Amino acid sequence: MAAAADGDGPELELPRRGPAEPEPELESEPELALAAELSARRSAEARQLVLSPRRLSGPLPAGLSQWFPALEVLDVSGTGLAEMGAELLSLPCLHTLLAKNNRLGGPGSLPKGLGQAPLARSLRVLNLSGNRFAEVPPALLRLHGLRSLSLGGNRLHSIPPDIQELRSLEFLYLGGNFITSIPPELAKLPCLKYLVLCDNKIQSIPPQLAQLHSLRSLSLHNNLLTYLPREILNLVHLEELSLRGNPLVVRFVRDLTYNPPSLQELAGRTIKTRNVPYAPSDLPETLVRYLSLASNCPNPKCGGVYFDSCVRQIKFVDFCGKYRLPLMHYLCSPECSSPYSSASQSSTSQSESDSEDEASVAAHRMQKVLLG
Repeated sequence: MAAAADGDGPELELPRRGPAEPEPELESEPELALAAELSARRSAEARQLVLSPRRLSGPLPAGLSQWFPALEVLDVSGTGLAEMGAELLSLPCLHTLLAKNNRLGGPGSLPKGLGQAPLARSLRVLNLSGNRFAEVPPALLRLHGLRSLSLGGNRLHSIPPDIQELRSLEFLYLGGNFITSIPPELAKLPCLKYLVLCDNKIQSIPPQLAQLHSLRSLSLHNNLLTYLPREILNLVHLEELSLRGNPLVVRFVRDLTYNPPSLQELAGRTIKTRNVPYAPSDLPETLVRYLSLASNCPNPKCGGVYFDSCVRQIKFVDFCGKYRLPLMHYLCSPECSSPYSSASQSSTSQSESDSEDEASVAAHRMQKVLLG
C-alpha cells in the first residue's frame, strides 16, 4: 500500500512484514529487556544487583561481568531462570548468590567448571531454595568457601556423603524436601551452627551427629522420628531443638494434661498409701473393685498410687545400649514429674541417678525445645 503526501510529492512506501518473515519470538523479549536494563544500569563500582521478577528462559545475559565487574551480591530470585550460564563464572568478587524460586535443577542448570572457577573460593552464601533439584549438584560440593547453603523446597531425596567437603559451612538449610536419612558424614562439618532438616521424611538421627560441637540450632520438626540417640546430649552448645510434628512427640504430647484427682480417687489413695484395713463386706463391690485398680507411682521416692488421674511424662531409657528410647511414664502427681528437683539427692539405683544427671545437664544445655 502506498501513501501520498499533500500535493504532488513523492509516494512513501510504509514498511511491512513480508509473508515469509517469521513472527518475533515472544520468549526473547524478557531477555532483551533485561539486557537493555542492565546496560543502562552499568556501574564499575556497583556491589549489589537485584533483578526484578520476570519470566526468563535463557541464562544470565552476556556482558554482566563487564557491566558490573565489582559485583559482590547478585539476587536473581523469582526470575524464572532455568540455567545460570557461563557468565556467572566471570564474577570473581561475588560472595552472595540468591536464586530462589526459579526453575533450576535440570541438566546444565549450573555452569560447567563452577568448582574450578575463582567463584568457588569467593562465594560465601548460596540460596537455591524453591527450585527443582532432585540431588545436590556435585559442583556445589566443590565450593569450599561456602558458609551458608540453602536448598530448601526442592526435590532432594538424599544428602550426599561428600557434603563433608564443605568444611567452612555454618548454615545448612535442607527443609521441605523428601530426604529419608542423614549420612554420618554430615557430622564432619566442624563449623556448622544451624542445621535445618524440617519437613522431610527422616526416620532416625545418626549418633555421629553429636560430633557437631558447634551446633546451636537443630530443626527436625515434621519428620518421621520415633526416637533420638542419647548422644544428642553431647551437643554442648545446642540452644534450640525443634521436634514438633514427629511421632516421637505427637504420640506422647497429644494428651499431656493433668486432671486433678476426684474425691473418690483421693479417698482411694489415702486408703492405699496409709494401708487402711478393710474387708470386702465393709464396702460396696464397685469400690472394692476400684481399689484393686490402683497403680504404683514409678517414682522410687514417692511410694504413692494413682487410679485415673496421673501425669504423663516422656522418659528416655537405654535401648540395646545404643539408643535412648522414649517411653511414656505415668506418675501420681506433678510433684513427681520433675527429675531435676531430685537429681542432687541419692538414688535407689545407679541407672536412675545417671538418668537424672543427664536430664539435669540437658536442661542447661538445651535452652529451648520446641515440641508443639
